Amino acid sequence: MLRNLSLWLVMALFLAACQSPSNEESTTTAEEIEETTDNFDWNPENVADKKILRYQIPGFDRLSLSQKKLVYFLTQAGNAGRDIMYDMNYRHNLAVRRAIDQIAKDYTGDKSTAEWAAFMEYAKNVWFSSGIHHHYSNDKFKPGFTQAYFNQLMTAVGANLKDEALQAMFDPEIDATKIDQGEGKDVVKASAVNFYDPDISQAEVEAFYAQKKKELGDKVLIGLNSKVVRNEKGELEEQVWHAEGLYGSAIKEIIKWLEKAVEVAENEPQAKALQLLIQYYQTGDLKTWDEYNIAWVQATEGDIDYINSFIEVYQDPMGKKGSYESIVQIKDFDASARMEKVAANAQWFEDNAPFLEQHKKKEVTGISYKVVSVVGEAGDASPSSSIGVNLPNSDWIRKEYGSKSVSLGNIVEAYSNASGAGLLQEFANDEEEVARAKTYGQLASKVHTALHEVVGHASGQLEPDVATPGATLKQYASPLEEARADLVALYYIMDPKLIELGLFDNLDLGKAEYDSYLKNGLMLQLRRIEPGKTIQQAHMRNRSMVSHWIYEKGSESGAITMAKREGKTFVDIKDYEKLRELFGQLLQEVQRIKSQGDFEAGKNLIETYGVPVDAAIHNEVLARSEKLAIPPYGGFINPRLVPVTDDEGAITDIKVEYPADFAAQMLEYAEQYSFLPTYN
Repeated sequence: MLRNLSLWLVMALFLAACQSPSNEESTTTAEEIEETTDNFDWNPENVADKKILRYQIPGFDRLSLSQKKLVYFLTQAGNAGRDIMYDMNYRHNLAVRRAIDQIAKDYTGDKSTAEWAAFMEYAKNVWFSSGIHHHYSNDKFKPGFTQAYFNQLMTAVGANLKDEALQAMFDPEIDATKIDQGEGKDVVKASAVNFYDPDISQAEVEAFYAQKKKELGDKVLIGLNSKVVRNEKGELEEQVWHAEGLYGSAIKEIIKWLEKAVEVAENEPQAKALQLLIQYYQTGDLKTWDEYNIAWVQATEGDIDYINSFIEVYQDPMGKKGSYESIVQIKDFDASARMEKVAANAQWFEDNAPFLEQHKKKEVTGISYKVVSVVGEAGDASPSSSIGVNLPNSDWIRKEYGSKSVSLGNIVEAYSNASGAGLLQEFANDEEEVARAKTYGQLASKVHTALHEVVGHASGQLEPDVATPGATLKQYASPLEEARADLVALYYIMDPKLIELGLFDNLDLGKAEYDSYLKNGLMLQLRRIEPGKTIQQAHMRNRSMVSHWIYEKGSESGAITMAKREGKTFVDIKDYEKLRELFGQLLQEVQRIKSQGDFEAGKNLIETYGVPVDAAIHNEVLARSEKLAIPPYGGFINPRLVPVTDDEGAITDIKVEYPADFAAQMLEYAEQYSFLPTYN
């Protein structure tokens, strides 16, 4: 049964064409899809530590013309805000990128030199990370070419940069880290992100928003859509991101496409949500943002959905500012049907969670879960893509109105098709672990994602009068929330209830996930860290904290050890049930920290277990991984949607193309979607 289920889940990602989305006839046939799975090049190139991947859009050919238009308009709206993410990440990013764009497009000199190759690698790094800092480690890229050579390239194409921007590129000490949340640091001044003027301190930001909280209360996500600046009087104020404010020229373009999307919305609730999103972009009113999120959560019918706006706060060291993000998606009916059983049983999971009773929701409402196929991504979602999303982020909206969870099925499939077995063979403790991973690993990862998004983020509640986690837990809110969702998944993936629900039929699947998760948190994710660095990224801090806490407690009872053989270290799990108990204990504590707003306890968990790096293990992981030549990161070239028009200019179809040249797509985007000034 499990073997068939695994096959079913894999195949379901490619069978969305079986859907019948509307009464309108499809305008294309399956034969018109450009490339098939058999000959599709999933990984056309690698750049530095990154795999450049592609994904397909199963089911697009069966959409009606109206639905294709909706998808196209939403994708255009997402791309229109692309420049915003560059500017958010660092104040000089757009200037540097535009110089790079011009050189890459127009330079006609010698391209056979080592310096040109180094320039193109730097360019692709910047395009991949939406700026001059690494998208995951947050460290600034080091050019493999001289400033003199770069000046020659700029002169050759007529480009130029301010001295300050050039210094930022070539001086390793200037704005070296995009997000620096090191203990004892002023995390605002130490971070290069462009959410606060460079001379503003953490203490000033905290005082500024403490006053805002008194004015606006606890419900509103205060500070979500603004930059904090110092005015002429020396006082702090917000520059709000809206049509007539900061980023207005790009936001107006987003609105233009959203208005077109309203005209072809699948139903009234979907149209209402889009209209509220437009209103929010026009005004910047955070109360309208809440109204939009309520309408968006309630718009559950239809085959098309989207994420668009300033949403996740991981890029802000203070955990307040929402990064610009867009994902446009088509529902995968077959894959969603089975996993919706998880959402349907959300109350059972809540009732049986190892939380303190006062931290359990008495009534879990409005959870929806879908497996979807991504059509296009932009901003913080691209090129590096997540595999699952749960929104909205307001706890009170989740509690009163519910949430939407999606697994990005075709993204998961692309990652899987582009990956090899090298790391598994090198780091697995024994052949039993290898066999378990090959049999259950892919499905285990999908079940973990579903539990993380559907049950994890939607579970638990704050105690009365406790402020939002962003206010109480500050810079530790994001890694603690991700840890909480992961712990829910890890606790339940070994529960027989999932067998009862028909998700799988053998708890060896849960064991495979424990193997994978702890091996990653204790060892493999260190491939993404430079020697001598600590862990800064929120998701990595989460995995490190969970894994090291579990290892410390589990090793005391002999449930887990770090085995040494022939100079190599292996994670050896002796007692999976005991580890499940420990996952439950840690989950209870992390939920308590969130529910009570216990900053010191949250800080202690992250700083003790989530941040430090064991130098010996780190060096070993890097040495063992180097010979495998497998980049630790991956990101995507998006499909291209091409409208077909008649003589009057009316759209008669939307065709899908699958570009394979990353640099060409980045230059195409720069030409089509550059709506912001170089400095904002």
